[in-house]
Amino acid sequence: MSYAGPEFDPPARRRPGRRLLAVVAGALAVGALAGWLVVEGAGGTDGGGTAAPSVSASAGDVRGSGAPAPADPSGPPSADDDRRPGADATATTAAAPLRGKVVVIDPGHNPGNGRHTAEINRQVDIGTGRKECDTTGTETNDGYAEARFTLDVARRMRTLLRAQGATVKLTQDADRPFGPCIDERARIGNEAGADAVVSLHADGSGAGNRGFHVILPGEVRAGAADTRAIVGPSRELGERIAGNFVRATGSAPSNYVGDGTGLVTREDLGGLNLSTVPKVFIECGNMRDSKDAALLTSGAWRQKAARGISDGIVSFLRG
Repeated sequence: MSYAGPEFDPPARRRPGRRLLAVVAGALAVGALAGWLVVEGAGGTDGGGTAAPSVSASAGDVRGSGAPAPADPSGPPSADDDRRPGADATATTAAAPLRGKVVVIDPGHNPGNGRHTAEINRQVDIGTGRKECDTTGTETNDGYAEARFTLDVARRMRTLLRAQGATVKLTQDADRPFGPCIDERARIGNEAGADAVVSLHADGSGAGNRGFHVILPGEVRAGAADTRAIVGPSRELGERIAGNFVRATGSAPSNYVGDGTGLVTREDLGGLNLSTVPKVFIECGNMRDSKDAALLTSGAWRQKAARGISDGIVSFLRG
C-alpha cells in the first residue's frame, strides 16, 4: 500500500512513547531481532536467502523463553473429532490448536480496482472523516501489483491457518469486481466475530526505504469509530506478528518509519478505526525498492511471509 493515497496519508514522524518502546524492545529485540542479526551476520537475505526454520509460535517464542512450539499438523481436523472423548479429545486439541477461533485475512486492494475507478473513488465514512472507498494500491517498477501480492500471501495464510484448525475468512478472493471498500473491510471482521484480523499490504515508498512494519490502531473515539477496546489486544497481535515475521523471513524492520521497532501507530485508517475486534495492518516490504521487490516477487519468500504472519496469529490466539 502506498502512503500516497487517500486511505494511506503519510504518518507523522513522531517517536513512540517510552511505554511503547519498552514493550517493543521486549518483544522484538529479545525475541526476534536477535534472529535477524544472526541472518545478517550470515550474509543477509537479499534475493530470498534462507531464514531460520519456522513453526507455529507460542507466547514464549516472541518473549524470549526459547520453548519450542508444536509443529504444524498435516491437515485439518476430521469431521468427527468433536465426538472423541478422553485422550483422543486432548490429542485433537493439540493437533488443531485454533479449533473454534475465527481469523479474517484482508488482502489489501483488489486486482479489479483499476477498472472501477468511479466506484473506488466514492467517499465512505471512516469515523474521523470521509475517504475514498479504496485505491488501486502500488506496484513494483516491473509492474507486479500489490493486489496480486496480497492475494497470494492471503491464500497461503489461509492454508496454514486452516491446518491449525482455525476458521478463516478472506474479505475478498478476487471473487468480486472491485473492493470491498475500507468500511466494509472492517465490517466483515466485526460481523464474523473474528478473534484476529490482519490486513495485508506492501508499501510504495521511495527507493532505499526497506523493511516491513506493522500498523497498530491508535485510540480513536469519533463518529462511528471507537477503538478503545481493541488498542491493547491489537498491539499484542502486532508485536507477535512482527517478531515472527523477522524470524520467518529474515527481513529487518522498516528503516524509514517506526524508529527501528517495526511498529507504527496510526489514527487515520478506516480499516482500523472502524474495527471492533483485534486488527492490524502489515506492510511486508517496499515495492519501489529493488531489493525489497526481489523478495516480494519471490514465491518462496511469500511463503515465508505467510508463515511468519500466521505464526504471529497463532501465538496471539494461543496466549
